[in-house]
Amino acid sequence: MNKIIALFVCLLATQLVYAEIINVQPQYEDRYQSLLEELRCLVCQNQTLADSSSELATDLRVQVKDMLEQGSSDQQILDFMSARYGDFVLYTPPVKSHTLFLWLGPFALLLIGVVTALWMIAQRAKQAPTISEADQQRLHNLLADQDTGEK
Repeated sequence: MNKIIALFVCLLATQLVYAEIINVQPQYEDRYQSLLEELRCLVCQNQTLADSSSELATDLRVQVKDMLEQGSSDQQILDFMSARYGDFVLYTPPVKSHTLFLWLGPFALLLIGVVTALWMIAQRAKQAPTISEADQQRLHNLLADQDTGEK
């Protein structure tokens, strides 16, 4: 148990080392944070640059800071990152021919799921078990016997 705790502490310490704080001039702070929320960490892929502690995310945060201080607009920074790393770096990729699946894929999968579910329900309804005449008569007799037996 002590080894597990020691391993956890070591892992936590290494993450804290990588989570560098980047000081941005106060006039750029809002734009800086906004840009970090719009850009995806290419290593973590599920986190924004603001949330990630990877080395690449730190490098990209420094790049964003430098570009802000050099006078680049937000759109110029986003365009630069997109040109360099692809549209995947943007948390909201633009609608283009090669990103259509990203935009339409979830809706297509939902539609396929709904159609499949409705088809399966229809198939089960067609295959509803039927009771033969003999079984129906036997069931009727059993229920009739039960009614007369309870009285």
